Amino acid sequence: MTTMDSRTAARPLADVLAWSKSLVDPALRTAAERLPETMRRIAGYHFGWEDAHGEPSSADGGKALRPALVLLCAEAAGGTPADAVPAAVAVEFVHNFSLLHDDVMDGDTTRRHRPTAWTVFGTGPAVLAGDALLSVAFEQLTPDGARLLSQGVLELLEGQAADVDFEQRDDVTQAECVRMAGGKTAALIGASCELGALLAGRPEAVPRFGAFGRSIGLAFQHVDDLLGIWGNPAETGKPVYSDLQNRKKSLPVVTALASGTSAGAELATLYSGTDPLDDVELALAATLVDEAGGRQWSQAQAAALVAKGLRELATVNPVSRPAAELATLARLITTRTH
Repeated sequence: MTTMDSRTAARPLADVLAWSKSLVDPALRTAAERLPETMRRIAGYHFGWEDAHGEPSSADGGKALRPALVLLCAEAAGGTPADAVPAAVAVEFVHNFSLLHDDVMDGDTTRRHRPTAWTVFGTGPAVLAGDALLSVAFEQLTPDGARLLSQGVLELLEGQAADVDFEQRDDVTQAECVRMAGGKTAALIGASCELGALLAGRPEAVPRFGAFGRSIGLAFQHVDDLLGIWGNPAETGKPVYSDLQNRKKSLPVVTALASGTSAGAELATLYSGTDPLDDVELALAATLVDEAGGRQWSQAQAAALVAKGLRELATVNPVSRPAAELATLARLITTRTH
């Protein structure tokens, strides 16, 4: 990788994420004060700042990868991370807007080892809290930044709409599923990286940073889908086989269904029912996805996409230390367990 000179060695990933949180969390809390009171309480619970009664809490607030990507991309593009904090707040608010809505749409009852917000406060209030986060997110940005993030949100919504549509279909193709994931997950991660470059004053580098982000974002979704089947509930904070219980048309599942194998055909039969799958059926479905090649394909795709993203990053002559940290963060995507 050709890089600008930097005398500072790359920090361990845990230190990078702690640094990012130290910059972004106070700004997140300040921005959240803009929310109407009832929605601020729901957001506070969802972020882990408060318990269900409004008392201070130190619950898990999530990995906060997207804000870290904004800050690191700004620095890798030659800018100052502090100048990118408002954009980092914006993408974290957008991400959590989507999670609040996603939990309602999927009927998920657990996130980050706690009951989901809609199960505590009700469906309508949780949806409105998500809407409020989205509104305040755009207050953090310049007009150019807002336009860039708006495009990412529209692609995210299109991906979410496709995800919902897939629930009613038995003929989802692998290509359709990849496009869905490219919108649902990769678009916002790509926008996070683009915002970093934009705020660093490198408009010519924005597309390449975006390509880096979209590649690692799609890799992220592959791994997320694998964890949705084989993840350890103690680490993921979600029930075992959660995606299978919801009969989600995730990347490994669709690949298995379209494999033309006997395992894929048996999986299709399980997925065609409407009654909840019992524990034995869920374990069988997971085995069938594996036997039909879905697991191996997603693992290989995730690794290839991270490599592709790093090649894109190398083309923009990034500052070496944040570039190395971006590479570490990208590789975390394929090895994470939650």
